[in-house]
Amino acid sequence: MEIFLIRALQLILSLSILVLIHEFGHFLFARVFKVRVEKFYLFFDWKFSLFKWKPKNSDTEYGIGWVPLGGYCKIAGMIDESMDTEQMKQPAQSWEYRSKPAWQRLLIIVGGVMFNLITAIFIYSMVLFTWGDSHTDLHTMKNGLAFNKTAKEIGFRNGDMIIKMDGNEVHRLYHDKVRGANIFRDICNAEEVTVLRNGEEVAIAIPDTLGLLNMNKSGIFMHERILPVIDSLDMNGAGAAAGLASGDIITTIDGTAIDSWTDLKIKLASLKEEGKQNFSIEVMRDSAVQLAVSVDSTYMLGITPVMNDYPLIHNKYGFFESFPAGISFGFNVLRGYISDFKYVFTSDGAKSVGMFASIGSLFPATWDWHEFWLMTAFLSIILAFMNILPIPALDGGHALFLLTEMITGKQPSDKFLERAQLVGMLIILGLFVLATYNDLMKFVF
Repeated sequence: MEIFLIRALQLILSLSILVLIHEFGHFLFARVFKVRVEKFYLFFDWKFSLFKWKPKNSDTEYGIGWVPLGGYCKIAGMIDESMDTEQMKQPAQSWEYRSKPAWQRLLIIVGGVMFNLITAIFIYSMVLFTWGDSHTDLHTMKNGLAFNKTAKEIGFRNGDMIIKMDGNEVHRLYHDKVRGANIFRDICNAEEVTVLRNGEEVAIAIPDTLGLLNMNKSGIFMHERILPVIDSLDMNGAGAAAGLASGDIITTIDGTAIDSWTDLKIKLASLKEEGKQNFSIEVMRDSAVQLAVSVDSTYMLGITPVMNDYPLIHNKYGFFESFPAGISFGFNVLRGYISDFKYVFTSDGAKSVGMFASIGSLFPATWDWHEFWLMTAFLSIILAFMNILPIPALDGGHALFLLTEMITGKQPSDKFLERAQLVGMLIILGLFVLATYNDLMKFVF
């Protein structure tokens, strides 16, 4: 429950910040072009609001709604999610959106997306300025990587050190969730990955069918390989009771070869599924030793491995240095997200679409400001990209109609815009239902 609350609070805070910034982008450009903004709300106020305030001599009502699905900025003379068709039947006023030139209306529409992109770049810049940048050099990982079934079918082996992709040396392995995905994306896009195996370079051809969704079907494609060497034991645990000792190297469990800590955990999970509580473990000390083990219902041996001690390479950025680095960071994330978006149109991709539960699970289980701001910037980029999609009811749909008007010189009728808005809202509702259903399947059932 504590983890759930921490993640929920991070999600609410992050989305609240981003929604306010997005709507402020619309609000600012509207005010610049002297368009009246009737409402500026965090969350939706269907039937009633939790809080509202209208300053004296102001045309704008500010408030907080009770439906936590975003927010909105109600601009006078514009067909939006409020579907205020009565206002559109009245004669156009000089302070209305519909009375302004198309280029001004376009800037009002894309203002939210622009502000989300600027916010992401600013956050990335300040993260680099505050915490710097850390990664592990792949060439120093002497124990190599551990791979899943899919990777092994392609040709990877536990202990391989990835050193090149398409002939170019690769070094950086990031440990945060946003940039940690870069190496997986690079492997998918590569034709050939070169690994160092037992001191020799081995080239592995990457099939075109490998994608981000396929590569992780049998567990995470690869991760740091931790050798099955015991560092310490719980003296009340099953491992100590069986005679395991610090320094032992586990070589087999129940006849299955073990060469990484991941193999050990997978085998114990398999034994638990089979309900097998008595099995043998072979370890290497001075010579091979075979031990009989009995475990309880937890299937925990009570042992801790010797962790790898790879040096972290840390880069610090000055205040002015952080901005070009932040711009590069932001556009690399945007490029990667656009590249990954194609998977949404596959059957597996449709199943991966998620709502609040999926988004919330991206945040760390403990409050970490570094990870919080990295994830907030990432969500800001997602919000910008999703909003600019040419779907009616989204900013991109409005922008598409405006660009068409600017090219043809003909403005769509209010009736057409009303129908397009309705269609767009139905599409968004359908995506919301799909995402919520996927969350229920993954996190409830």
